[in-house]
Amino acid sequence: MTSGPAAAQRLRDLARLRRVRDRIDQEYAQPLDVEALARGAHMSAGHLSRQFRLAYGESPYAYLMTRRIERAMALLRRGDLSVTEICFEVGCSSLGTFSSRFTELVGVPPSVYRRQAARATAGMPSCVAKQVTRPIRNREGSTPSRT
Repeated sequence: MTSGPAAAQRLRDLARLRRVRDRIDQEYAQPLDVEALARGAHMSAGHLSRQFRLAYGESPYAYLMTRRIERAMALLRRGDLSVTEICFEVGCSSLGTFSSRFTELVGVPPSVYRRQAARATAGMPSCVAKQVTRPIRNREGSTPSRT
């Protein structure tokens, strides 16, 4: 590995990106946007988005939405809140956007997921259910076709 100012800057950027990711993990239910995350990391929004994508394979917004959907999945499995309540509980401000993003990531709408997950995870410890039902982005779950 090359030492010097460029390598030192890269390490500082990676540390900042980890702090941004940790903040998203902890504050997913709060109103977060890329500009606010970038200010907290002392980066421009564009630089943060580019570097975050390079480091983690997705934009900060996509990472945030995935965390929100993961939490929503857990709340849906629990079964004591409505889909609308869950939408707002995980930090989404639009039921339509929440449902669309949920369907995109999980493959079924939240109400269908609730019915299916109740059957599929019955008797399973919640820590195992969370791992087994983790949303997989289309690009992660697809396998190259052989032609």
